[in-house]
Amino acid sequence: MNGQGFMEEQCNCAPHQTVTRQTALPRPLAFIDTLAAIPAPTIYTAIPKPLPMKLAVHLLRLPSLVLACHIGIASAQQTTPAPGTYVRKGGGGDLVVQAGGKFHIQTVGANGHTCELEGTITNGRARMANSACAVDFTPAGQRVGIDTATADACRDFCGMRAWFGGDYLRPTPGCTDKAIAASRRNFKRAYDAKDYRLALTTLAPVLQDCDEVLTGVAKGWLRNDLALAQLRSGDAAACRQTLAPLAEEAGRTDQELREAYPPTDADVVLPMLKAARTNLRLCS
Repeated sequence: MNGQGFMEEQCNCAPHQTVTRQTALPRPLAFIDTLAAIPAPTIYTAIPKPLPMKLAVHLLRLPSLVLACHIGIASAQQTTPAPGTYVRKGGGGDLVVQAGGKFHIQTVGANGHTCELEGTITNGRARMANSACAVDFTPAGQRVGIDTATADACRDFCGMRAWFGGDYLRPTPGCTDKAIAASRRNFKRAYDAKDYRLALTTLAPVLQDCDEVLTGVAKGWLRNDLALAQLRSGDAAACRQTLAPLAEEAGRTDQELREAYPPTDADVVLPMLKAARTNLRLCS
C-alpha cells in the first residue's frame, strides 16, 4: 500500500517488463462524511437565443404547408378518374381517360344526334378550349359521374337531342365491347352446331352481368337470341319469359312504333321488335 490509499500489485506481463497496477481500497467512513459535506457543483444550462420572428413564423407554417401539399395531391388523385374506358350507363356513349388526365367523351342521343368533347382534367374539372364550357368529373370506385354547371355553353359540343352528363361505368372483363362480340360469335357457333345448352350458357351471362352498360336495343337482340336457343332446347316457357319485357312494344304495329320514335331510332328499334314478334309467336 502506498500513502495515497492504493495497493500496488506487480505482475510479469511481458519479458523484461514489470507493470504496477493500483487498486483503490475502500474509503473509511470519515472520508465519506467529508465528501458529503462538499457542496454539489453548480450546473449551468445554455439558454438558446430566440429565433428571429420571420423565421419562427415560417417554421410554424411548415407543417400546415406540408399537409396542404399532401391534401392537394390526394385531392387531384381522387378527382381525376383512373385511366381506362368507361361506358355510359345504359350504353350509348363512352369516356376514355388517358394518363395525365387527357379525356375524350362521345355519346349518341335520340335520332342519331351526338356529343363529343375532349380536353384535360385538372382537379376534377376540364375546361373546353375556346369555350366557357366546364365539365366536372366525380370518380367513385369503378364509376365516374359527369356533370356541368355551364350547360348552355356545353351545348355547343352536342347535337340537339344528345347530352353527355350522367354516370359512366368501367365494364367488367366480360362486358367490354370485344368480350361481348366474342360471346355472340361463340353463341352462334354453338347454336349452329345445335348445342343449345352451350349456346345458352355462353350468352346468358352477358345479358345478366352487362345490363348497366347495354343499350335497350342491344339487350333486345340478346333476348331474341336466348329465346330461340331456349325454344330449340325444348323450353317454350323460358322462351316466353325471356321475351316478356319486349312483348308490349312488339304487340304494336310498325306505324305506331314509327310514330313513337324519332326516324333514325325507329330504323334501329323496328328490326329488333319485329324479331321479337316472330319469336313470341313461335314460343306460344
